[in-house]
Amino acid sequence: MSPRPPTPASDVRRRMLAALAGLALWPAAPLASRAAGFDLAALTRLLGRNESGEALFREERHVAQIDQLLHASGRLSFSAPDVFVRETLQPRRERMAVNGNRLTLTQGGRTRTMALDATPEALVMVEAIRGTLTGRRDVLEKHFEVRLSGDAALWQLELVPRDTQVRAQVPLLRLTGQQAQVRELRVSMANGDRSVMQIEPLDGRTSAPATPRP
Repeated sequence: MSPRPPTPASDVRRRMLAALAGLALWPAAPLASRAAGFDLAALTRLLGRNESGEALFREERHVAQIDQLLHASGRLSFSAPDVFVRETLQPRRERMAVNGNRLTLTQGGRTRTMALDATPEALVMVEAIRGTLTGRRDVLEKHFEVRLSGDAALWQLELVPRDTQVRAQVPLLRLTGQQAQVRELRVSMANGDRSVMQIEPLDGRTSAPATPRP
């Protein structure tokens, strides 16, 4: 049997961005102004207490080109300072793992590994997630203009990529949480794609995601 031809780099890049865009959400209703004394330093100190974590996710994604909702569910995990894994279990198994600057995609029995910084738009999306989950203020401020609203009980980060070319594709990321937990991740893609992911940490808590619906 002749070997399968390698997957084109452009197709790998498209699948990688699709997986990352699955961490994107509709714009949320604005929160109240930041509480006195609760700033980015306070939030990242709070988040920085997390050395690792796991969660279940449920996702509805709207793809502009096909005008329909796609549903997915699975698990998320992270380990400080720079490991992040998204494992989709339904409707089909896919895995995206980031360790430092190495990104590995597994789909349909095939695995591809590449340098994360080879795709700047993927890099900023990963750093938004990793930087928030692990409380890396330096990472967030390196890649984004950061706006924080709310307080420790219910906060929202708005992240605008500093790189203008990246910002043309990923204009804004929103991450919302309670205390040291990220409960929803939000992004509107410039191509019209959008999705909503609800996150339930696997730590025994059963409270519903706190972000108000638009």
